[in-house]
Amino acid sequence: MTNDAWMPYEPSAKSPWNLRRVVHLHRRAGFAATWTELQRDLKDGPGPSIDRLLAGKARIEGMPKDFGATADYLVRSAAGDLGRLKAWWVYRMLFGPDPLGERLTLMWHNHFATSAAKVGPTVRRQNEIFREFAQAPFGELLTRVVRDPALLLWLDAQANRKGKPNENLARELMELFTLGIGHYSENDVKEAARALTGWTVVKDRFQEDLAQHDSGDKTILGRKGAWKGDDLLRIVLAQPATTERLAVRLCELFMGEGAVDAAEIKSLGAMLRQRNLDIGWAVETVLRSKAFFAEANLGTRILGPVEYVVGAARALELFDPSPNTLILSEYSGNLGMDLFHPPNVGGWPGGRFWISTRSAIGRYNYANALLDGDSVGLPGPVDALGLAQRHGHGDSLDSIVTFFTELLLGAVPSSAWQKQLQAALGPKAAAEPSSARRIAALILASPEAQLG
Repeated sequence: MTNDAWMPYEPSAKSPWNLRRVVHLHRRAGFAATWTELQRDLKDGPGPSIDRLLAGKARIEGMPKDFGATADYLVRSAAGDLGRLKAWWVYRMLFGPDPLGERLTLMWHNHFATSAAKVGPTVRRQNEIFREFAQAPFGELLTRVVRDPALLLWLDAQANRKGKPNENLARELMELFTLGIGHYSENDVKEAARALTGWTVVKDRFQEDLAQHDSGDKTILGRKGAWKGDDLLRIVLAQPATTERLAVRLCELFMGEGAVDAAEIKSLGAMLRQRNLDIGWAVETVLRSKAFFAEANLGTRILGPVEYVVGAARALELFDPSPNTLILSEYSGNLGMDLFHPPNVGGWPGGRFWISTRSAIGRYNYANALLDGDSVGLPGPVDALGLAQRHGHGDSLDSIVTFFTELLLGAVPSSAWQKQLQAALGPKAAAEPSSARRIAALILASPEAQLG
C-alpha cells in the first residue's frame, strides 16, 4: 500500500467494482446483504452504495414496517432479563435499517468492554449511548460513557475516594479507552485516580461527590493543576496516542490482517486529530478509501461470531418467518462472543482468536442448523432451492453452487470448488431442495466464508 492509502477508491481494470467488492463492503460495514441489495450496489457503483450505508439506508429487504416500535417493545419487555436483552440487540442487527450503526455499536461495546455479569441490565443504557454517539467526535462519546453507571460500577468508581484512591477507572481510561500501553506512567495512573475521586453512582445515576474529591494539585502527563475528572478527559483526548489508538480500533473493524501498515495507521490518526477526533469522518474516509477496496484487504479479516451468525441469516433472506433472535444470540455465545459479557476489561481479542478446532466445528453446526431450520426457531427447513430460483438460478447443481458462492463469497466458484461440493453431495445428487440446503450449508461452513 502506498502513502495515498486513504485517498478515495476509483474502480479500474486492476481494481474493478465487482461482486466480490460489493460483498466485501457489506460484510465489513454491515451484516452481509441480500442478492437484490448486492445487485443494486453492483449496478450503482461504490459512491451511492457507501452513501446508503453511511445514511443508514442500505437495506431494502427484511425491515418490518414497525421495526422501531417492535425494537422499543422488545427492549422494554426485556427488563432485567439479559437473554431477552441479547435477543433485542440481535433483532436490531438482523432487521434494523442501519447495519453500519450496529457494527459500530458492537465495536464500542468491545472498546469499553463492560460485563453484565457484574453490572446487570445497566448495560442496556450503555448500549444505547454507543448507538447514539457511534459516529460522533470521540470526546462526546467518551464523556458520556465514563459517566454512565455501567462503566462506573464495572470499574469500581464508587470505591475511589479522597485519601483512598482506587485506580481501576483511571488505569483502564488510559490503557484501553484512550492512550494505550506505553504512553503513560504508573504515576500518571495514580494522579489520574486522584482526579477522578468523587465520581460515583447514586440511585443508578452519575454523581460527582465533591466531599470525596481530592482537590490537591496533580501532575498528569506532564501537566500540573488541581485537576478534576473533566480536566483529565481533556488531557488524554489531546494526546496523539489517543488518536492513533482510535485509528487502530477502526482498522481492526474495517481492515484485514496485514492490509495496512503502521505508517498508514499513524497517517489516519494524524488526520483524525486534525478533525477533533470525528469518528464519522474517519469511518467515511476508510470506507471510501483505496486501502479498504485493495486486493490485500479482501478476504483477510476473520468474521466474529455475531457477524457470522447474523450475516448468514440475512444473506439467506430469513425474514418471514425468521429465526428466533434469542437462539441466534446463544449460537454467538457458544462460538465465543456472548453479547454483554466480554471476557475481561480488554474485551474480545478478535482476529485469529475466533478460529479454533472447536469454533470451526461450532460454525459448521450452526450452518447446518440454520438451513435445517427447526433448531433456530424456524417452522421447517430453509427453501434454499426456492431462493436460488427466485434469483434466476437453480436449474442444475452447478447453477446452485454458483448462486450461493456468489451470494455468500462474492466469487465465481472454480471447477475445483464445483467438484469438491458435488463429491460431498454424493453421486446421485440432483437439483432438489435437500441438495440446495446442503450446498448452502457447506459454503457457509467453508474456510472462505469465515473471512470478511
